[in-house]
Amino acid sequence: MIKVTVMYPNGTGSKFDMNYYLETHIPMVKEKVGSACKGINVDEGLGGGEPGSTATYTAIGHLLFESVEAFQGSFGPNAEAIMGDLPNFTNISPIIQISEVKL
Repeated sequence: MIKVTVMYPNGTGSKFDMNYYLETHIPMVKEKVGSACKGINVDEGLGGGEPGSTATYTAIGHLLFESVEAFQGSFGPNAEAIMGDLPNFTNISPIIQISEVKL
């Protein structure tokens, strides 16, 4: 199992519309990648490690796939549409990591 993590760093001037992300973007991603995606979770940053500090990330999306090949095969043909939707909810350039789930 692999996890594709999409992180939106917090910063001065950054904008992120969580409602659009949850109600429009994530359902569109689910529809585009289809059954290859085994699960999706979304985190909203509340704070950092020190009391009162700002969260490092405004939002983090996690998508689960059986393999890198399953991710690439479902996301690749839809990447333009998925990535093209970003300006509708954020001005943040996301950081993407692919990880192997160990536990």
